[in-house]
Amino acid sequence: MPVTTIGPAAIPSLGLGTFQMDSGKTAELVRAALAEGYRHIDTAQAYGNEAEVGQGIRDADVPRDQVFLTTKILPENHAADAFRAAAEESLERLGTGHIDLLLLHWPSREVPLSETLPVLDALIDEGKVRFGGVSNFTVALLEEASGILSHPIAANQVEMHPFIPQQTLLAGMERLGIPVEAYSPLARGQVMDDATLAEIAEAHDASAAQVSVAWILAKGGIAIPKTSTPGRLADNLASAELSLTEDEIARIDALARPDGRIISPDGMAPDWDD
Repeated sequence: MPVTTIGPAAIPSLGLGTFQMDSGKTAELVRAALAEGYRHIDTAQAYGNEAEVGQGIRDADVPRDQVFLTTKILPENHAADAFRAAAEESLERLGTGHIDLLLLHWPSREVPLSETLPVLDALIDEGKVRFGGVSNFTVALLEEASGILSHPIAANQVEMHPFIPQQTLLAGMERLGIPVEAYSPLARGQVMDDATLAEIAEAHDASAAQVSVAWILAKGGIAIPKTSTPGRLADNLASAELSLTEDEIARIDALARPDGRIISPDGMAPDWDD
């Protein structure tokens, strides 16, 4: 499976997202994903399944150092002491020894980055976290974070799929040398109903979902599609083997629309770049 390498981090470019997975089934799905060949698992404190994710990793016949594990902390815990306590709680729930990538889940409107990021730096220095990053950050916020965090920002995890314009953000991230991780790469199922994606998929004997993920990978992104169906794990993983032409990538690029954003919660979302 292809691996995206940025600075000291080597993040598997296709991972398993665990948002809204069925309670009681997450551990088995994580174990099955790792058996299928996945090496990147994404969770968050807000998902309420860190313990199950950790159990799935421990149950799998894969060495811990071959699994790239991400979790995230919400803004309500971005004050210095609360952030450290939250990180320690995640470590305890996951039970995996360390966190490979710890993200600020959303930017805080109350706590400055200058208070949170030094704690993230310290957690990395202590070996409890390997890499630090952010999620749902704009270019301006990334520039601010880059000036505070002494370690590299390993990723900015954002909504990314063919229907959302992210040109300004992606250009800014390229300039800053920060890789993009795409959540909701299937636009919560909307990609399956698009005629252009269906036509491209037919040409490759693939699915529209596979084409959407392959498009993200072709742009040098990291995709973390979620599935609750074990039988679809292999299909998602096969997206990494799908090679799109330049013309097909351009046709998919043209699907972006002003109302394409799906996830923008009131009180948490920043002023988006696009």
